[in-house]
Amino acid sequence: MDIVVCFALFLAAMLFCLVKDFSLAWALLFALVLFFALGLRRGYGAKALVKMAWSKMPKSMIVLRILFFIGLLTGLWRSCGTIAFFIYHGIRVITPSLFILVAFLLTVLLSYALGTSFGVASTAGVVLMALARSGGVSEAVTAGVILSGIYFGDRGAPTSSCASLVAALTETDLYGNVRRMFQTAALPYALCLIAYTVLSFRNPIVTVDETMLDALAESFVISPWALVPALIMLILPLLRVPIRRAMAISAAAAFVITVTVQGGSVADALRIMVVGYHPTEGLLASVVSGGGLVSMLTPFLMIPLAALYTGILEGTGALTQAQSVLERSAERIGRFPTMILLSLLAAMVLCNQTIVVMMEHQLIGAVYAKDGAEHEELAMDIANSGVTIAGLIPWCIACAVPLSMLGVGVEALPYACLLYLIPLCYLFTKRFFFPAKSKGSETPV
Repeated sequence: MDIVVCFALFLAAMLFCLVKDFSLAWALLFALVLFFALGLRRGYGAKALVKMAWSKMPKSMIVLRILFFIGLLTGLWRSCGTIAFFIYHGIRVITPSLFILVAFLLTVLLSYALGTSFGVASTAGVVLMALARSGGVSEAVTAGVILSGIYFGDRGAPTSSCASLVAALTETDLYGNVRRMFQTAALPYALCLIAYTVLSFRNPIVTVDETMLDALAESFVISPWALVPALIMLILPLLRVPIRRAMAISAAAAFVITVTVQGGSVADALRIMVVGYHPTEGLLASVVSGGGLVSMLTPFLMIPLAALYTGILEGTGALTQAQSVLERSAERIGRFPTMILLSLLAAMVLCNQTIVVMMEHQLIGAVYAKDGAEHEELAMDIANSGVTIAGLIPWCIACAVPLSMLGVGVEALPYACLLYLIPLCYLFTKRFFFPAKSKGSETPV
C-alpha cells in the first residue's frame, strides 16, 4: 500500500507541475525523496539506498553526453543556416496538390537529421502551419502530418536522445537499433505515404506565402555549405563512426560555417553553443530561435533524477507486485501487447516520454529476460510502443508541447498516422522480426 501512496503523490506532483507550468524535474526530485523515504521505511539503510540509486547512473551518463552534443548542434545548425536551407528549399518545392505530402517528407528528413521532435516542430513545423493557414489547408490535417514526421527521427535517428536512452537501458547497439527501427517502420511509413498523398489532393494549398522565403534569404546565405553539417550526421553513422564523434565533427563544421559563410563572429558562435540562436528579426525569431546547451537543461536534470529513483525502486523490490501482474499478462496475451497496455497507462499517468521508456524497461524488462528474449527484442518493443504512443496522449508533454507550438488541439491526432501505425503494424508483424523462442512467451496476435 505504501508504494501506491508514493505513486499517487508522485502523480499529484506531476499534475501540479504541468498545471503551474513548472519544470517536471521538480516532480522527479520529489519522487526521488519519496522513494528514498519508502526505502528507509522498509528497513534499508541510507548508504544502501544511495548505492541502489547510483547503480543506474552509468546508463544515464551515456544519454547525458549525447544531450550535450544535441544542445550544441541545435544551436549551431540554426546559426550556420542548415535549418534555413531545409526550410527554404522545402517551401520552394511545394506544389499546391502535394503540400501535405511534402510537409511530411520535410519533417521526416529534418527529424532524422536533428533527432529532436520539439526542435523540428518549433522550426519547420511553425513555418508549415503558417503556410497552411495562409493557403487554406486544414490546420488539423497539417498538424497531424507534422506530428507524424517529427517523431520519425525522435524514435529512430542516431542523434535522438530517446534512441540513445533505449540503447543504453537495454544494453544494445545504437546503430543496430536504428537499422531495425527502419525495418519495422517500413510498412507504416509506406502506409503514411499513401494516406498523405490522398490527403494532399483533398487538401491542396491555394497560395504559398513568399514572405518567409524573403526573410530567410535576407538573414542567411542559402548556400550548399549549410548542408555539410547535416551530411556529416547522415554519412558518418553509416560508416560506423561513433555517434558522439560524428556529432562533434558536425558541430565543428557548423561552427566554422557560422563564422566563415554566415559572417558571425567567433564570440557569437561560442555564445550560440551555450544559449542558442536568437535572431532579432521578428518573423524569423518565432521560427529559427532556440537550441544551445540551455535548451537541454530540463532533460539534463530529468534523466539522472529518473535514473536515481528507478534504481531505488529496483533495489528495494518496490515494483515486484506490478511486475508479477505484467508477467501474468505477458503469458496470456504476449509480451508486446502487454508492453502496449503498459505504455498507454504510463503515458497517461506519468505524462513524459522519457519516464515512460524508463518505466517500461524497469517494469517489464525482467519478463523478457525470464523468457530468454534477446535484448534487441526488448529495445524494439520499447521503440515501437511507448516512444510513439506518448505522442498520442493529449496531456502528455510529448503531445501537448508540439500541438501547442503548432497552435492546434486534439483534432490533429487522427491524422498523426505514423504514431499509431507503428505499434499496430509491429503488433502483427513482430513474429517475422523476432520469432518466439520459448513456449507461451508470445501468443499469436
